[in-house]
Amino acid sequence: MTELKNVEQELSRFRTRLLAAAAFVLFAFGLLATRLVYLQVFKHDELSTQAENNRIAVVPIVPNRGLIVDRNGVVLANNYSAYTLEIMPAKVADLDATIDQIAQVVEVQPRDRKRFKRLMEESKSFESLPLRTKLTDEEVARFTAQRFRFTGVEVKARLFRNYPLGEVGSHLVGYIGRINTAEKEKIDDSEDEANYRGTEYIGKLGVEQSYEHELHGATGFEEVETSAGGRAVRRLKSNAATPGNTLALSIDIRLQALVEQLFGDRRGALVAIDPRNGEVLAFVSKPNFDPNLFVDGIDVDNWKALNESPDKPLLNRALRGAYPPGSTYKPFMALAALSLGKRTPQQAISDPGHFWFGNHKFRDDKEGGHGMVDMYKSIVQSCDTYYYMLANDLGVDAIHDFMAPLGFGQLTGIDMQGELRGTLPSTEWKRNAYRRKEQQKWYAGETISLGIGQGYNAFTMLQLAQATAAVAAGGQRFKPHLVRTIENVDTRAQRTLSGEALPALPWKPEHVAVIHQALFGVTQEGTSARSFIGAAYQSGGKTGTAQVIEIKANEKYNASKVDERHRDHALYTAFAPLDSPRIALAMVVENAGFGAGAAAPIARRVFDYMLQGLYPSEQDIAATRAGESTAPVGAPRPAATVPLPGSTVNGAAGSAP
Repeated sequence: MTELKNVEQELSRFRTRLLAAAAFVLFAFGLLATRLVYLQVFKHDELSTQAENNRIAVVPIVPNRGLIVDRNGVVLANNYSAYTLEIMPAKVADLDATIDQIAQVVEVQPRDRKRFKRLMEESKSFESLPLRTKLTDEEVARFTAQRFRFTGVEVKARLFRNYPLGEVGSHLVGYIGRINTAEKEKIDDSEDEANYRGTEYIGKLGVEQSYEHELHGATGFEEVETSAGGRAVRRLKSNAATPGNTLALSIDIRLQALVEQLFGDRRGALVAIDPRNGEVLAFVSKPNFDPNLFVDGIDVDNWKALNESPDKPLLNRALRGAYPPGSTYKPFMALAALSLGKRTPQQAISDPGHFWFGNHKFRDDKEGGHGMVDMYKSIVQSCDTYYYMLANDLGVDAIHDFMAPLGFGQLTGIDMQGELRGTLPSTEWKRNAYRRKEQQKWYAGETISLGIGQGYNAFTMLQLAQATAAVAAGGQRFKPHLVRTIENVDTRAQRTLSGEALPALPWKPEHVAVIHQALFGVTQEGTSARSFIGAAYQSGGKTGTAQVIEIKANEKYNASKVDERHRDHALYTAFAPLDSPRIALAMVVENAGFGAGAAAPIARRVFDYMLQGLYPSEQDIAATRAGESTAPVGAPRPAATVPLPGSTVNGAAGSAP
């Protein structure tokens, strides 16, 4: 039997389903419309920015680093452009295999691999690290043709730092290196974070480090449209980087190079200062190093050679080398005696060649003594006994209180990081320096050797030069500084960094005159007289010999029986001209013996250069390097005609303005 359909009922069901479907469709479209309104109206700005960012990349433009020049415009640090082959480790599956394949296209030496491995240990995996630097055009062309084979490997154009004079002045100029993790964290936490985007190198030492803010410049940026693959299609907008400022140092690099040449292979330091304003004219530390080794990452072998050398070429001896001042301390002791009323210039002592304190015998360097000794003779002939007695009369704390304002045992505040304070002993110093109670007590016998610049005394050549400059200027003092002017590359506007005047020392002119006359006597009839024969100017100076190891009371020092590194240091302090000083210096030649033989001859040639514009003959340079010279030999040359080592640049030389 055939079932009859209820047409009306079927139509009713159909209409219900149709209405439900229509309602659902309308509801769905409503949701879409609501979402569309929300996205197009309420989220328009945010989404528009995101879309623009997906299409546009902001690329930082690293600024050119500022130049460093000496007082006469000779370039000490500049930049050059070169191609590097760089790998981003995060994008490379097998680094060793990739480097092996790259080596089939461009040369990769073992030292390149070692340096790359060290950089990986110091950096993050997403950073682009150089495998090869300074690619030739031919190498760039070869790799570009094969680039499709190497994911995560790029050829990039980079600016490299260059030090045209190599080792000359390396400790004062310093060098740059890749930013390490600690430096990166420090930058990220500072206000300069944005200015260092894209920057991979930073000043590590010397002026490069101390004046990083001036040398770095201002980072620019460019907006580029990118493809889906992240490739730049076209540049949309650009804001050029501002190059770093140019630093003009107070250093005369010819003088610097001359002193380094005269030192030869010997270790030591020399600091020369203009007493009129605190400008540092020479800042020498020997041995030195080639800062170019650090520019694109020093290789393991060179780093090991520098770091493990017994000569410590990375140690800035002028800034961080602390030495007993030896007899160069005596003029300051004499000035203390005059200022504190403990001695008069005419007051004399009888020197038997030794001084007894308790049951200890302090010996003079001259057997039998110097006879009757007044203040002038004590300095000219460098009488130890006179200063043993004086130190005993003054006491350690009176010595400390007089010497501290001269800068001994204090930070000078020079515009270079890492300065060592040194040691100017006192009873308070000893209490703080030692933990054990019995070691904290100051014994009167410890004061005696302070008078001749031994004992706990340990100062840098920078401190000794600053103190010598103060004596030369009659008590006027300046904070020493290395940078003379800062020039804006864009505007050419210059800022002069004049020396900060420090409070003058309250010395009586007649007391200073006594010391000046005695120091002049040293160069005429005293320990440095042979080095200053025939000088066309008058100068004051004081030789010094500082013990490295203690000699027993019943033993006599014999350099030939002592290991070379345990021999006495040779020191010399001096200033010239005598009546209106323009240069004051302090220097040490390590383990070279008497200051008169090893140090004073170098000072004579420094003064000849600065005051007369004369450069020693090759014969004279060779003799001085060997420690066998006194007064100059051979015909001196006009300094301006002598090229700088490693350079054909002939800048002005001679007297400083």
